[in-house]
Amino acid sequence: MKNKMILLALGALASAAPMMAQGTSGGSDLKLPAAYIAMGIAAGLCGIGQGRAVASSAEAMARNPGATAAIRFALILGLVLIESLALYTLVITYVAKG
Repeated sequence: MKNKMILLALGALASAAPMMAQGTSGGSDLKLPAAYIAMGIAAGLCGIGQGRAVASSAEAMARNPGATAAIRFALILGLVLIESLALYTLVITYVAKG
């Protein structure tokens, strides 16, 4: 477990190296790496949230098959709201880039 965590940390550090590279303008833009990190965090948390929502709705449909339509509607609405977080973060990433 410890080796996996060390490997994961080294991988994160290695993948961050291109973000910190100097751009062609010669100046430093500190907003951009933060925007990329925010997008990664938002995407990861959205994936966890969507997985938990789908698992809970599948369990709820199995327990009460008569309420499948209402559960499905609530699931789709919840998935749309969860996905909007990632889309808003993507828009902020593009705004910070420009």
